Amino acid sequence: MKFFLDTADIGEIEKGLALGMVDGVTTNPTLIARQGKSYLPTVREIAQLVPGPVSGEVLSTELDPMLDEAHRLAELADNVVVKLPLTPPGLQAARTLTEEGIRTNVTLCFSPAQALLAAKAGATYISPFVGRLDDISEEGMALIEQIVTIYEQYSFETQVLVASVRHPMHVVDSALLGADVVTLPFKVLDKLYAHPLTDKGLAGFLADWKKTGRSFDD
Repeated sequence: MKFFLDTADIGEIEKGLALGMVDGVTTNPTLIARQGKSYLPTVREIAQLVPGPVSGEVLSTELDPMLDEAHRLAELADNVVVKLPLTPPGLQAARTLTEEGIRTNVTLCFSPAQALLAAKAGATYISPFVGRLDDISEEGMALIEQIVTIYEQYSFETQVLVASVRHPMHVVDSALLGADVVTLPFKVLDKLYAHPLTDKGLAGFLADWKKTGRSFDD
C-alpha cells in the first residue's frame, strides 16, 4: 500500500520524504489557503519536490472551466494528478481527461454508487472520505470494503485512495481491506511509529548496555 501525505506544508513534505515513507502528495484549496500561498505555484513547488504523484484540485464547478483548470494543472509537471469533485461535470471531466492521457483523482466520495461511477468514468484514483463519514455516525471503513469488493468484481483499474484519515487504525484497516493508497496528515504518519512497548524496550536495552561500561567498539 502506498502512503501519500495530505498537506500543502513544504516542511512536512520534506520530513516525510526524508523518512522514506512518502510515495506521493494530495493537496486541496483548504490546505493551500492555510499556508497563505498562491495556488498554482504551490502545486508546482510540491510537484518539483515529490517524485511520486501529486494531486492538485480544480476550483471550478462547471465543465468547461474545470477542463481549462485541469489542463493548466497538468502542464505544471508530469507527476501532477488532476483532482476533480464527484459531480456530473467532474465525472465528465474525468472521462475527457482520461481519454487525453491525463491522470485524475475523483474526490469527495461518500458512497459505493459514487465510486462505481468514478470507475466507469476512468478515474485513476477514487478518494472516499472515511473520517467525515465517521463524524456523522456512519462506518467509514465499511465504504472502503464495499468499493474494494466492487472494483475487484469488475477488474476496474481505478485505485482506491483512502482520504480523511484521522488515526492509525484507519491506515491499518485500509491495508487489511486491500486499499491501494492512504493519504494522511503528517501527524498520523508520525503516530504509526509510536508504541509504548517499543519505547520501553529500547530504554531497557540502552540501560542494560550502559551498566557494562563498554563502548560500541568493545
